[in-house]
Amino acid sequence: MKLVNRILENQERKKVLDEIDEYPSVSIADEMILDAELIANGGYSPIDGFLTQNDLQLVLDKMHLSDGSPWTIPIVLPVNEDAINEISEEDDVVLKSSEDEKIAILHLEEIYGFDKKEFASKVFGTTDSDHPGVGWTFYDWGDTLLAGKVDLLTRPKHPFEKYHMDPEETRKEFQKRRWETIVGFQTRNPVHRSHEYIQKCALEIVDGLLLHPITITRKGDVPAKTRMKTYQLMLNKYYPRNRVILSTLTTAMRYAGPREAVFHALIRRNFGCTHFIVGRDHAGVGDYYGPYDAQRIFNEFNEGELEITPLFFENAFYCRKCDSMATEKTCPHLKSNRVAPSGTKVRRILLEDENLSKKIMRPEVAELLREYYQKINDKGKSD
Repeated sequence: MKLVNRILENQERKKVLDEIDEYPSVSIADEMILDAELIANGGYSPIDGFLTQNDLQLVLDKMHLSDGSPWTIPIVLPVNEDAINEISEEDDVVLKSSEDEKIAILHLEEIYGFDKKEFASKVFGTTDSDHPGVGWTFYDWGDTLLAGKVDLLTRPKHPFEKYHMDPEETRKEFQKRRWETIVGFQTRNPVHRSHEYIQKCALEIVDGLLLHPITITRKGDVPAKTRMKTYQLMLNKYYPRNRVILSTLTTAMRYAGPREAVFHALIRRNFGCTHFIVGRDHAGVGDYYGPYDAQRIFNEFNEGELEITPLFFENAFYCRKCDSMATEKTCPHLKSNRVAPSGTKVRRILLEDENLSKKIMRPEVAELLREYYQKINDKGKSD
């Protein structure tokens, strides 16, 4: 996949900045600022702007763009009605952050309304506003969408700049390391032993691993700062450093389950990965999706169409009888012998069962998370 590049630099950027005070402007949400950057740096290739009404409908109905490219999550720019009073189609519009920073130029092609219920139903598979993605769409978005190509003027500030890499940079790093096959791993959680097991299984068949955590998650998730410490600990102590790259992905979680699994795979293709790990309930939340819906959706695309190979893994767990991590494919024992790490279960085990915690999480990571959860518990008692 050839990367889109719409980052303005040098004379091009200077020319726009000299004229920018003449342009109308719109303030947009932080999540859309991040989308603008990923459009411009090629992370969302072949998309080169916020979707038109025609492309939106095709993504909703067919999971493809008008040029035939597969795409599953609409990249759209919602605004409130009062934001469009000063703009019209064919304008060049300044996209500003919540801090009034001029981030990008939108070459406005289209202003259109959209059906939020249809959007939610097709993207998230539900219109239940308790679903975080649906609630975000219903309550945080305006009713109007702006469409058009995007040129990036200013890089958004990232909390983990040391680990931020553009698609062009990861591709160059893979070439430098002479990796021909690279597996991407998407995560929004601290790395526990089941993740480690799956990642290392994948590493047996490829040259390198791109550990690519999303930093923008929902309330209730372990904070990015704590999660990044766990990744650093794991890589320093338990992974071959010459075969793993840690880099952050600065896009928001949609919690769109199956569609988001394909979306995540396409993004990693753009970052240079040849393979992508899809585990149990990828990008899911609550009970909105079946445990392996995110794997089955890949059957809806023609072979080779996605230009990346999904690697499907069943849920990994610690088996007391095997005394190791395993999956249904490798463990013959009863479910009563199995402990599958999950957010709420990990928290309880870390605080109540130190012996078991060593089996599902490396001790350094367990200690870090134990301190984090203890602070939450103490705060809850004092509130």
